[in-house]
Amino acid sequence: MNSLYKAARKAVNDCLKLKKGENLLLVTDKKKMQIAEAVAYWAGEKKAQVTTYLMTETLRPITEPTEIFKTMMRKADASIYMLDARVEEKPFRGYMVANGVKRKGRIIMMPGITRNMMERLVDIDYRKMNTLTRKVIRKLKDSEEVHVSNSLGTDITFSVKGRSWENDNGMIDKPGMHGNLPAGECYTCPVENTFTGKLVISLIDDKKGRGTMIFEKGKMVDYKGRGVREIVKTIGKDPSGYIIGEFGIGTNKGAKICRNMLEAEKAFGTVHFAIGDSYGLGRNKSKWHFDGLVEKATLTAGRKKIIRNGKFLVK
Repeated sequence: MNSLYKAARKAVNDCLKLKKGENLLLVTDKKKMQIAEAVAYWAGEKKAQVTTYLMTETLRPITEPTEIFKTMMRKADASIYMLDARVEEKPFRGYMVANGVKRKGRIIMMPGITRNMMERLVDIDYRKMNTLTRKVIRKLKDSEEVHVSNSLGTDITFSVKGRSWENDNGMIDKPGMHGNLPAGECYTCPVENTFTGKLVISLIDDKKGRGTMIFEKGKMVDYKGRGVREIVKTIGKDPSGYIIGEFGIGTNKGAKICRNMLEAEKAFGTVHFAIGDSYGLGRNKSKWHFDGLVEKATLTAGRKKIIRNGKFLVK
């Protein structure tokens, strides 16, 4: 058995815990077909009912689901998204998460997944990663003053008091759950009116370069950089797209900083912030959600220093 099939087995058997007779919907494109075939093989071994939805390039970017696709989502016990990541398709991805969770399905989101990422980052020891992630959450939970800075000029302070945290630990085995594979982060939404300062990011969403984002009381009020400009162009005049929606910390020791946000935001010791939808953790609802990566960050919560220059102090 090759490494890809070992990783796919872990995803189906351990992360999703797919059961006999369940309906699995695979959403893929030609570039990801090898990965889809490996996942489908193990789903078949579980005697699940597998439907593959192949997105052709001639129909992309896809922003809204078809009526047939809506029917498939309603029938699916579990869904896996593995399309090549594109900024224009965020509303489609958001639809899958929102409707899958609402109907008590399990959703694995893998935008931009590659075979290399599957082999390195999915067939791992999730228990060890979960233990570390839970420690990080305990250090940060209900903190009234979180501060993030780095040598590039990031300097922002905010509160997470009263906000719930999510542990993206690879376990997507209960009705209504969703998460990424590769996994490895914890995240919440800052209290919006406390979020003021500057973020200097090295990556926004997928393959978009360095930029600066300025916030006042939870709203992005100024920005620089080609990548951020492209995101702003995509959001347009929708005010919900400019509100802070997420603060996350990467906890996957195997993940690397790269030009693929699915992996980069999981990189050990990084932090990231998103504008747009807060996934129910904050007040903002939006069809948009764009992540920005802050490298070599120093993170403190009150008097507790958790990360110094990109290195975890939590063990």
